[in-house]
Amino acid sequence: MKRVLDKARRVVIKIGSALLVESTTGELRKRWLESLVADVAALKAAGKDVILVSSGAVALGRRELGLARPTIKLEESQAAAAVGQIRLAHAYQEALAAHGLKVAQVLITIDDTEERRRYLNARATLETLLAMDVVPVINENDTVATAEIRFGDNDRLAARVAVMAGADLLVLLSDIDGLYTADPGLDEAAQHIPLVEEITGDIEAMAGRARDGSPGSGGMITKVAAAKIAVAGGCHMLIASGRIDSPVSAIANGARTTWFRAAASPKAARKKWIGGLLQTAGTLTVDAGAVEALRRGKSLLPAGVIEVEGVFERGDAVQVVGPDGRALGRGLVAYGADEARAIKGARSSDIEGILGFAGRDVMIHRDDLVLD
Repeated sequence: MKRVLDKARRVVIKIGSALLVESTTGELRKRWLESLVADVAALKAAGKDVILVSSGAVALGRRELGLARPTIKLEESQAAAAVGQIRLAHAYQEALAAHGLKVAQVLITIDDTEERRRYLNARATLETLLAMDVVPVINENDTVATAEIRFGDNDRLAARVAVMAGADLLVLLSDIDGLYTADPGLDEAAQHIPLVEEITGDIEAMAGRARDGSPGSGGMITKVAAAKIAVAGGCHMLIASGRIDSPVSAIANGARTTWFRAAASPKAARKKWIGGLLQTAGTLTVDAGAVEALRRGKSLLPAGVIEVEGVFERGDAVQVVGPDGRALGRGLVAYGADEARAIKGARSSDIEGILGFAGRDVMIHRDDLVLD
């Protein structure tokens, strides 16, 4: 599976707070971070997009605020996140700048990956940052969220970010080098599993229960849940130890990991999902020229649309039909119904003048379109 890492165009790396912050002192593990960022720089030099999903704000903020006791209140965790977020962002900025890399901070909650409009806005932001050769550092927005702090859902958040960004590979850096048949800390006979082709009930059972004894609140169980999200979106995933310096280089050099193989590419998985949508919110009728362009794999431009029906918002699924009324396919529309009606038949260069803002050049991007 090393070839997957070599061929990956876009990689998401998730870093847990235990790897970034010393548990005894609450100090940032600066040397380790620098080694990780050197790996990121190498990936960038190889032409790959890299997104980092990082924990650590609460851990850093707790030390700053003197919250050393084992258990703190939710509002104290949120306050710690607000304080620690500044330190964390500065640490990443300093480390990446040493390699000449630009960095951006993006705060996301699980809700941002579920509510459609917020999802589209977040995806557009990530695409723009990556196109501008920036490394996004995504942090859980713990100052306002509650579920992430209470349930340690950062693995699943990373998986949703990976699918949102169309990543080829998600790397979960952990304190363990992969999935075992049982908890190796409790069972000496536990065997390491290098490759998971399909996430079955037996695989989920191997993840066991979370380390605090409750299901779904961290540990291997959330990593397997993250794998289900990632592979369904066409993204390979691996679990690797982050306890060593330069952990991504170690993976490339054959370090022991557990790979979860995706059956399709991100683009193919997305197309399958769009094609499987049972309901559409509206219909776009296109002219003969647009039909020919779509058959050649082009995006649908406003100029090719001759009629707009239905009530829909940006990102909703709509049906596309030809001038004879025959269905051509379906796709995710880049404009709401009123905006689509206003720009139908118009050239892309005229969109800003019609709507008063610079929107997308296409009505439906080819990656968001599935033909029958």
